This record gives sequence, C-alpha cells and structure tokens, in this order.
Amino acid sequence: MSIGNIFGIAGTALNAQLVRMNATASNLANAGTTASSEAEAFKAKRTVFKALVNENLTNAGAPYVGGVKVDRMQDDSTPIQAIYDPSNPLADAGGYIYPANVNEVTEMVEMMASSRSYQNNVEVVNTARQLMLRTLELTRT
Repeated sequence: MSIGNIFGIAGTALNAQLVRMNATASNLANAGTTASSEAEAFKAKRTVFKALVNENLTNAGAPYVGGVKVDRMQDDSTPIQAIYDPSNPLADAGGYIYPANVNEVTEMVEMMASSRSYQNNVEVVNTARQLMLRTLELTRT
C-alpha cells in the first residue's frame, strides 16, 4: 500500500463522517418541528455507508479500495407519534399534530461518534505525514 492510498482512504472516511455530522446537525435543527400530517412530519435522516472492498465499488468520488463511501441517506423508521393539541394552528381535522421523530439523545450520541471517527482519521493523516517527513530526513543523511 502506497502512502497515497493511506491519504486517500483516510480522506474517504473524513468525507463520510462529515456527511454523517451534517445529517445529525439537520436532525437536531428539525427536532422541534411539527406538521399537520404524518406524511409531512420531519423524519430523521441516517447515513448508510458502504465499504469499498474491491475495484468494482470505487468511482471518481471514492477511488480507493479500503475506503468508505456514503451509499445513501435513509429516513429513520421510528414511528411518528401523534399529539392531541387542537389549539395548535397546525392541528389536523381531528386536533392532532405530528412532531419530528428525532430523539435528541440519540442524535448527540451520533454526533459524538462521528466526531470521534473524524478525529481518528485526522490523526491517521497526521501520522502518515510525520512518517513521510521522517523518511525524507533519513534519506538526507
């Protein structure tokens, strides 16, 4: 494995974790929203990753075998709980509103996990860079 592959693989992981953090931030931003129907209610988004285990899975956006890519964004399947609030202007004919299915605690755990993964991959890049610099220093003497 070349040093370029190390940077490339870590780069795919950094990109994937950034997408995951953005999805979590969007979920948290919409945590308090309500809608007048279950279909209109905000559903939390989850990133689905795919490991790039062979050449057939790579593409221009993620060209490194061993890396990871975001396969798709998927709605959280947690059911929307209707709340009876006939005084709410968004209430339907039956007096119900439909809040987002976002659990703030789950989102904070997601944010911490993606942040840690991002930090770990930054450390991989920094370590590889330091090893390259040390190798260059050895060749000078």
